[in-house]
Amino acid sequence: MTGSDISHILKEGELEKRSDNLLQFWKRKTCVLTTDSLNIYTDQQKKNKSKELKLQSIKKVDCVEHTGKFVYFTIVTTDNKEIDFRCSDEKNCWNAVIAIALVNFQNRKAIQGFKTQKESENTSLGQQERCMARAP
Repeated sequence: MTGSDISHILKEGELEKRSDNLLQFWKRKTCVLTTDSLNIYTDQQKKNKSKELKLQSIKKVDCVEHTGKFVYFTIVTTDNKEIDFRCSDEKNCWNAVIAIALVNFQNRKAIQGFKTQKESENTSLGQQERCMARAP
């Protein structure tokens, strides 16, 4: 990914996050999912960002459970940290949108890596051809 890539907002709204402390209370957070991160705010005005989860640091969206009132899911990071979330109804749930954003991000990253590899190979071949042309 390059610095010139622009992050577009994919979803915005409220999500509940389980706290990391011993009591593990559910706290309502304002969240913004972009093409490269999930931003979690402590306030609805989005002035106080409490956490930014870059999609490159997310391994998977896991443990989806539907109850009568909530849909629960877990985001697993690349360092195997688990962050639990829940949303109030299936129609407004985030797990599928986050999973699709993650797949799209990984695809863009793979394509960029492939292009970089091909450019490197082409540069290397061009240098070899120039050396061969100069040889007696």
